[in-house]
Amino acid sequence: MAQAKGYGAPGEYNAPLKTDTYVFKDNGLIPNNSLPLIVRRAAIRPSSPDPAKAFENTFQKNGWTNSWRNGIHDYHHYHSTAHEVLGIAMGSGSVRFGGESGELVAITAGDVVVIPAGVGHALINDNGELLVVGAYAGGRDWDEIRDDPGAIEAARKRIAEVPLPDADPVDGANGPLMKLWSNG
Repeated sequence: MAQAKGYGAPGEYNAPLKTDTYVFKDNGLIPNNSLPLIVRRAAIRPSSPDPAKAFENTFQKNGWTNSWRNGIHDYHHYHSTAHEVLGIAMGSGSVRFGGESGELVAITAGDVVVIPAGVGHALINDNGELLVVGAYAGGRDWDEIRDDPGAIEAARKRIAEVPLPDADPVDGANGPLMKLWSNG
């Protein structure tokens, strides 16, 4: 696990924060990835009156674009054409990453999750107030694949072609993603 700095005002980081990493193996239905999933706790302070704006601005500044606001699907799925970042702007919940037998991870407002292409994810529960900002490294177009054994071989090939991001979605060129994903 790497250490980074926590948030002050949007875009300002001052207190130590926790960075958790998880690696998931291909389970035959969901390819997952050898790159670690990164969960950064309290990485961005939600802004007021629009809690999602700080996430959108920070992600965009660091080259993670093609953003959206919503929740997280409650079924297992993955993206084979893009790395995804999820910023938790409001609420809290639990997400299972890596497929049915993967890791259940608690998320809460301020957290940022960087999901490598191919890593499965599904919302298991939330407090009814969950608002998520999603974006993609380099603004890449994304697809959505459910645990389909007929789709996995082609998906593995696409995942292998997804380039590494140019920057960490929170801390740019000096963020923990740059070190954690440098050698896969």
